[in-house]
Amino acid sequence: MLELRNKKILVTGGAGFIGSHLVDALIQEQPGNLIVIDNLFLGKKENLDSAFDQCPSLTFIEQDASEYEAMQSIIRKYKIDVTFNLAVIPLPTSLERPKWTVDQNIAITTTLCNLAKEQEFKTLIHFSSSEAYGSAINVPMSEEHLLSPTTPYAASKAADDHVVLSFCETFNIDASILRPFNNYGPRQNDKAYAGIIPIVINNVAKGEPIEIFGDGDQTRDFLYVTDTAYAAVAMYKFVQTRGQVTNVASGQEISVNSLVKTLLKILKAENHPVVHTDPRPGDVRRHCADIKKAQNLLNFNPKTNINDGLRATVNWYLQKVASN
Repeated sequence: MLELRNKKILVTGGAGFIGSHLVDALIQEQPGNLIVIDNLFLGKKENLDSAFDQCPSLTFIEQDASEYEAMQSIIRKYKIDVTFNLAVIPLPTSLERPKWTVDQNIAITTTLCNLAKEQEFKTLIHFSSSEAYGSAINVPMSEEHLLSPTTPYAASKAADDHVVLSFCETFNIDASILRPFNNYGPRQNDKAYAGIIPIVINNVAKGEPIEIFGDGDQTRDFLYVTDTAYAAVAMYKFVQTRGQVTNVASGQEISVNSLVKTLLKILKAENHPVVHTDPRPGDVRRHCADIKKAQNLLNFNPKTNINDGLRATVNWYLQKVASN
């Protein structure tokens, strides 16, 4: 098993929701150097406040990870050993700016893969997305499930995975792909392109109705963000993950209606108004992961159940609202 202690690590998209929690987890590994790159399209430097408290030597660089020469310069300057790639243009943006989303996401991945091919750094841990699968045909959804993306974002993430695997096969780069399902927890974006959980919490706090796209019976597999962060650390350590895709999820599905109902109960707002609007274009109908591979390869088992995770998330956002 490999170790991250004293390694020089780069995290792209590290000021984002999942990225900042990964940075927190990596600090516990005592790396030799930790560099965070983010273009702040969705990420926020304040997401790294606790990381800077824990690790004052942390370096943050505002940079577009798709720019090859700039990334090469950074990787050479800091003599990077390991890159965790979380830089991404998100799904909702692809409904407004499809070409740009696809171009950017694929450019980020090909840039890093080519730099790995040129031996500018040793190991790439690439973050995929469950959206690459499209709606579930078989449940639970294993890594062999058909890739049938339904949005430009999902198509770009499926393409990214093929790019990484092709570089593994053709050029023997040292890379693993982590395919997370729906993450939630503190620091999830609650402004533009917000997820359902922060939207519910904020709308209750503001006294505004909660909007559910479609009938709300669509399901998702939610995983608390720190579980994903620690799975990513483990993915580096366990070399048997190389050249493969591994699901990281809870293995449980919950409908959007049930999720909202649970959140309203936690918020003591059971009678808060909920409205159903037209389905979102390309929205997947059902997601539930098979996590046997992660259990076998990473010794992975989620530590935070949905009820405890939602309570912790609600408390974090309410404290944020109260402090503003």
